[in-house]
Amino acid sequence: MRITLIESGKTRDPFIREGVELFRKRLVHYVPFKIETIPDLKNTRNLTMKEVQNQEAALWMKRIKSTDHLVLLDERGKEFDSIAFAEHLNALEGRVNHLIFVIGGPYGFSEEVYRKAQAKISLSRLTFSHQLVRLIFLEQLYRAYTILKGEPYHHA
Repeated sequence: MRITLIESGKTRDPFIREGVELFRKRLVHYVPFKIETIPDLKNTRNLTMKEVQNQEAALWMKRIKSTDHLVLLDERGKEFDSIAFAEHLNALEGRVNHLIFVIGGPYGFSEEVYRKAQAKISLSRLTFSHQLVRLIFLEQLYRAYTILKGEPYHHA
């Protein structure tokens, strides 16, 4: 199984960029993994929230094939603890060829994206900036793989 994380806009804060790169480098030892960044939309000041969502959706959907397993990182998604998330990933292994996680922009996802997704996952009931979600999610993805390999990163 390969995993792709699709995110909207560049990571601006240096400490987040450094953390994302740290966990990206660690993850590639466990699974074919890449990050794709959709460029920030331009001239959105006069657009409605739905118009922004639809423009972002068009950019995301160009990168997603019908055979991909699409998972949205969404505040209304299913919550896992770290061990359950690792078990969930393990259950997808062998059934899914390409697992795609998408972090939405500041306005979230359009209805079209929700309809195309096979699942939604919430990282917490707390709200995080879409920039910070990148780092938190990658750390949890790395943690899941260390759990599956029985490595000591996760102390439970």
